[in-house]
Amino acid sequence: MGVFDFLKGKGNEPKETKVVLSNPVNGKVIPIDEVDDPVFSQKMMGDGFGVVPSDGDIYSPASGKVVSVFPTQHAVGLELDNGIEVLIHIGIDTVELEGGPFDTLVKEGDTVTPETKISTVDLEGLKAAGKENTVIIVFTNMDQVGDYDLSTTGETQKGAEIGSVSSK
Repeated sequence: MGVFDFLKGKGNEPKETKVVLSNPVNGKVIPIDEVDDPVFSQKMMGDGFGVVPSDGDIYSPASGKVVSVFPTQHAVGLELDNGIEVLIHIGIDTVELEGGPFDTLVKEGDTVTPETKISTVDLEGLKAAGKENTVIIVFTNMDQVGDYDLSTTGETQKGAEIGSVSSK
């Protein structure tokens, strides 16, 4: 931004409200109401989607910033470029594993894109612990969500466009 660009109105453009969502992990994309946990499937934490993973590499679903990494490494919080807050929760009831099968690769303050691997999970370790491996993506500040569209479900590769979320 140049010294006098503020006089020309530059730098004050509204940020893009619509963000394209990418599949964060190879696997089967499912609507949130099909996730096998009532806290998520009944949208108590917000709307979103799940992915039953075929491998343990988990990427960001969109561009944004890491705002929290849970000490148990089972979840990461993001703020997307449009201000929508996203919780990436790996597996169901996995907080009890106290970090065991997880390796978080990002830290608070990191900038992420759909090409950023944020975590890996040992799927066999989850299975051995008797835990479901569904990766759940939830928009936690629904009061700021204007529109959410999950346009693609079923077997999908990581990075494939699967929908969008817009801020108000």
